[in-house]
Amino acid sequence: MVKSQSLFFKAKDGLRLHVREYGTAQAHRLPILCLPGLARTAADFDTLATYLADEMSPSPRHVFAFDYRGRGLSDRDPDWRHYDLMIENKDVLDICDQLAIAQAIVIGTSRGGLHALLMSMTRPSLLRAAVLNDIGPVIETKGMARIRGYIGQLPKFASYAQAITAFKAIMGPTFPGLSEADWQAYAQLTLEQTDTGLISRYDQALLNTLKDLDLDKPLPDLWPQFAALAKIPLLVMRGEYSDLLSQETVDQMVKRHPNCQAYQVAGQGHAPLLQDQDSLERIKQFVKMADPV
Repeated sequence: MVKSQSLFFKAKDGLRLHVREYGTAQAHRLPILCLPGLARTAADFDTLATYLADEMSPSPRHVFAFDYRGRGLSDRDPDWRHYDLMIENKDVLDICDQLAIAQAIVIGTSRGGLHALLMSMTRPSLLRAAVLNDIGPVIETKGMARIRGYIGQLPKFASYAQAITAFKAIMGPTFPGLSEADWQAYAQLTLEQTDTGLISRYDQALLNTLKDLDLDKPLPDLWPQFAALAKIPLLVMRGEYSDLLSQETVDQMVKRHPNCQAYQVAGQGHAPLLQDQDSLERIKQFVKMADPV
């Protein structure tokens, strides 16, 4: 079984950033960059990255999963204003430079998918293909309102059982397909143990980045950035019960892009956990087709 190792890099402003590495470089197979959601970490991709990097498979991959600044094992930024999409995108690109990655396949969950869209402008030469996990050019305000309702506001939990009860209250209606083992795994990925209880694996100041969003009107769309991805293969994954990415937007993405495939993750909402066998295999087959001939 492939095990990850932690790599640490210095951002331009001196902040220490963490990346999980799985597997080794493979001739004729592009590396994969896994970019998590707003308040999520590299650990979310452990199941997927391990699956893709499996040396016993006929096509093992070199996979890198990122912790943005303020998340996971990356340093907390003393200025919450630096939890900005452009600054984070620059961090990712700087790390790619240090790793000598000139071209890759990006798998982005939610905010991670926004980074893929942004790369169409900041460094289009890096993108060979992309998986957009429950994110697209149109972001539904209902989903953003729900996310803003809990980011940076979760209490310390005395036990995982207590945390799971809270997570089910927040997410349960849109994740009816999860088993008790799935909820336990999600809680362990989301929280870390401290001397005083279980806390989230991100800087609570992330809440500040959402406070000024006006969710009474549609958010600005990203169709120009999406159009800039026209030359690369795309796989857009949508949770069956997602409240952030609508089926209408997915239909438009497939219609407007010459090589965009769509896949629905049954029994899950925003954002699919990418741990079920069907999702793992769907992604594996997609990245295989995206390799240069």
